[in-house]
Amino acid sequence: MQLTDTHCHIHEILAKTRHDPVRDKWLQAGQHDPDALVQAAQRADVTRLLCVGCTVEDSTLAVSFAQARRGVWASIGIHPHEAERYVGNKAALDTFAQLATQPKVQAVGECGLDFFYNHSPRGAQETILRFQLELAHSRGLPMVFHVRDAFPQFWPIFDEYSGIRGVIHSFSAGMAELEQILQRGLYVGLNGIMTFTKSPAQLAAAKAVPLDRLVLETDAPFLTPIPERGKICEPKHVRLTAAFLSTLRGEPLETIAMATTQNAQALFNFEEVV
Repeated sequence: MQLTDTHCHIHEILAKTRHDPVRDKWLQAGQHDPDALVQAAQRADVTRLLCVGCTVEDSTLAVSFAQARRGVWASIGIHPHEAERYVGNKAALDTFAQLATQPKVQAVGECGLDFFYNHSPRGAQETILRFQLELAHSRGLPMVFHVRDAFPQFWPIFDEYSGIRGVIHSFSAGMAELEQILQRGLYVGLNGIMTFTKSPAQLAAAKAVPLDRLVLETDAPFLTPIPERGKICEPKHVRLTAAFLSTLRGEPLETIAMATTQNAQALFNFEEVV
């Protein structure tokens, strides 16, 4: 059996930036060896990992991290929380665009709109989202989308760009949002949220995702699934989410594993660089 973690941030253990919240979470948990996390994932049959960037610096680190390891690839992204930093910063955006040409870069994102926190102004979020849509379109790369409390604003922008493939990361909405996603041929990324949500609407939507549109993720170090809540989330925990979904959906674990790994491969085209 093989599983794929289509969204993790284990490369940030090696980040040099102080007060980076992702790096700090890893360090507070005593996790200092990302290679040990890769090995633990492999022992749990999680054979492919996508390390996802959230800033130019973080994306650069994700690329170098992936290039140095087998079974690991990178997605380069500017998170909507970080958008204000990059509006008008041509040098940084040029550096970011160059990353898209590097080996083992399989996607653009995590990018999108987050109107729950609004850490960056909405206009800045939309500008940086468009920049990344244009980059992905020009490079023929799929995208990893972060959309929170912003689907009505996200879809009109997305629909301006034809042929964009991708995944809605950390899906936790309901049937109406799911229908919009599926109409556009996007994939749905489910993670540990599904194991501890109290929302019947979220669980109903997770159950309704067509098997050929489903991918698994952890968002490690965040969103640890039950029964490991309270511990740091690791890529190996994607297996726990797969097992939960197997029960929820009434599908064998092996079926979930095979389908989601095939879907991840179809979307991200994981290939080792020789």
